[in-house]
Amino acid sequence: MKLGDLEVATLDAIWARDETDARALHAQIGEARGISLSTVQSTLERLYRKGLLTREKVSHAYIYSPAETRETVMARLVDEALGRFNSRSHDGLLAAFAGLTASATPETLDALEQLVRKARRAKGAAE
Repeated sequence: MKLGDLEVATLDAIWARDETDARALHAQIGEARGISLSTVQSTLERLYRKGLLTREKVSHAYIYSPAETRETVMARLVDEALGRFNSRSHDGLLAAFAGLTASATPETLDALEQLVRKARRAKGAAE
């Protein structure tokens, strides 16, 4: 699965709002980018076909909602990126991640520590 910049911006906007239609999304991100309503509609359609959005027809318009959480989509993208290197070794990923944390804020590092602790507890409970 590949996501372009507009697709990522669209997903971010929908995750923040939980649901939206094309006109509201165009007002939120399309106008600032100088793109047309039909471009926003096409982007929503692509994300729907990729299984990342659900939609419900209300009157004459579709209301779009996220089909997956941000975390699930990010995990899928990382897994697919690792798969392209024909290796499941996480050494390179961990080294890259450690490099990124060097510039992280203390709050981000605290959040990361909490996530690691939570993952270890879940793994311990599963074993």
